[in-house]
Amino acid sequence: MAGQVLSGWGRYPRVACRLVEPRDAEEATQAILAADSLIARGNGRAYGDAALNPQGTLSMLRQGRLLAFDPSTGLLTCEAGVLLADIVALFVPRGWFPPVTPGTKFVTIGGMIAADVHGKNHHAAGSFGNHVASLDLALGDGRVLRCSPSENAELFAATCGGMGLTGVILRASFRLVPIETSRIRQETLPARNLDEVMELFEASQAWTYSVAWIDCLAKGRSVGRSLLYRGEHARPDELPVESRGTPLASPGKATKRLPVDFPAVALNRWSVRAFNELYFHAGRPGIKIIDYDSFFYPLDAILEWNRIYGSSGFTQYQCVLPKAASPQGMRLLLERIAKAAAGSFLAVLKLLGRQDGMLSFPMEGYTLALDFRATAATFSLLLELDAIVRDHGGRLYLAKDARGGAQMLRSGYPRLDRFAAIRGAAGGNRVKFSSLQSQRLGL
Repeated sequence: MAGQVLSGWGRYPRVACRLVEPRDAEEATQAILAADSLIARGNGRAYGDAALNPQGTLSMLRQGRLLAFDPSTGLLTCEAGVLLADIVALFVPRGWFPPVTPGTKFVTIGGMIAADVHGKNHHAAGSFGNHVASLDLALGDGRVLRCSPSENAELFAATCGGMGLTGVILRASFRLVPIETSRIRQETLPARNLDEVMELFEASQAWTYSVAWIDCLAKGRSVGRSLLYRGEHARPDELPVESRGTPLASPGKATKRLPVDFPAVALNRWSVRAFNELYFHAGRPGIKIIDYDSFFYPLDAILEWNRIYGSSGFTQYQCVLPKAASPQGMRLLLERIAKAAAGSFLAVLKLLGRQDGMLSFPMEGYTLALDFRATAATFSLLLELDAIVRDHGGRLYLAKDARGGAQMLRSGYPRLDRFAAIRGAAGGNRVKFSSLQSQRLGL
């Protein structure tokens, strides 16, 4: 046990926490029993305060063993602290890939379940929780329950997306999907505005993966101009001739580390506008074969890229709007962001499918994600964006949130009362398993 200043990936807020690092499930259970209040933490890739509790933060990183794999079904069982990066490195050369992956592989399996992460294939595959066969959950009274869609089903549903508030995930089983190669066939399609990119998304629903980079500073008729990327796992006959002998080879790319915090002046309306102009015009239409790292995890090539936003940290604003409200709502959001000239290098638009979760973020509609420096001006702007999202029936992603309010949460997640009832019945009261986020939101 040790006291340590921790933060999420956004480096805001930073908080001194009593860090507990159990080596196995037994030590984790003992730590739960001994604590008045705590929250589990994976690799710290939630952006805000969802995995911070000053009284007790339970790091699961020492519990990183693979326990079983069935090659006939793709069913993998592992401890909660296993990194997705390790699974990808081990199983891609064997012809398997995660059924759902977020935009970084430096996340733990327990964290993926707790946030019920989604990826570029949500419109077709749903979120990660849809592919979890079972999980073992440690409760506040020391019991460990097996939860699945058929066993303790409501507790399972509350835990997928429950942000660690129902208990501590110890291990899980989920199914990988078979692949023939480690490459992706990517097609790039430019869109001149928001209407065009939404039309492209609708026309791309037969593709397994789709995502768009969006210029958040474009104005007028160009509001929402984008580059849509859609992809499929490449077949062996689609690979360059020189690669067909090693179709499952890993990318083997060297990573770079950002050695210092960027000065605040480096991220401004002019640098973002210049970057967006260059990036949009560099997006040449067409199809090419690329490695999976380039398609799924481009930012992982720069370790500690979060330092781009300076020492004050940053917050990611990710919302989703129902499909019917998305054309108008997204336009209003983008117009307000462009007016504030507070744009982001990393603005992403995705089409999500139907999801019926209690605290799971996705709903059938469009999600927009942008990064902003953590400043007073940013937080004032985000309150205005909250109002637009709320007025259009949307909600915020808890895995990215560092500043939302209880009213915003309640308007966006109509099943909160049922979540609270299931959590209470399992012994996960609001004190035992809590985070700074849950306390801030009144969860």
